[in-house]
Amino acid sequence: MTILRGAAISALAVSLAALSGCNNIMPQKTVVTKPVAATSATANMNLLQVAQSNPDFSLLVEAVQAAGLTGVLANPNANFTIFAPTNDAFVQALQQTGMTKAQLFANKPLLTKILGYHVINGNKALYSSDLKSGNVMTLSNDPLMVTATGQLMDEMGRTTNIIKTDIKASNGVIHVIDHVLMPK
Repeated sequence: MTILRGAAISALAVSLAALSGCNNIMPQKTVVTKPVAATSATANMNLLQVAQSNPDFSLLVEAVQAAGLTGVLANPNANFTIFAPTNDAFVQALQQTGMTKAQLFANKPLLTKILGYHVINGNKALYSSDLKSGNVMTLSNDPLMVTATGQLMDEMGRTTNIIKTDIKASNGVIHVIDHVLMPK
């Protein structure tokens, strides 16, 4: 039992070290390993709780906490649409920017702008059937383009795939994406 605990701690330490450095991690194919299904169970949870319940969103949750935005995602009166990048998407973004996780999370204005670019605030949550070709305004006040093929194009001109749609929460909906969206 002690050997297994030691191995688990070692594996966790290696994982944390890799995530904090992120410059030595090779990009991997984004796969949502344990997606939260759009069920009545998630419909009773707020957006923050849904994200916290999915291990593939642990870096997103950490980023939300570092930016001080947990109250925003837990707001019962909100009706947000969130494009949620997976952990792999965050690792790829850190590699592409040359930043470490610690550097990004310490830069609260930049982190807040990036996170706000993943949220659409509106009178109603936008489910996949509502996502029409054209621009939508994000919480960061920057336009995000939905393409005719149902992909997203950020202001940097990068195309992002929506890899899972319509994860319902009590205060909005989550669509899982394979890249971190970057505003200008």
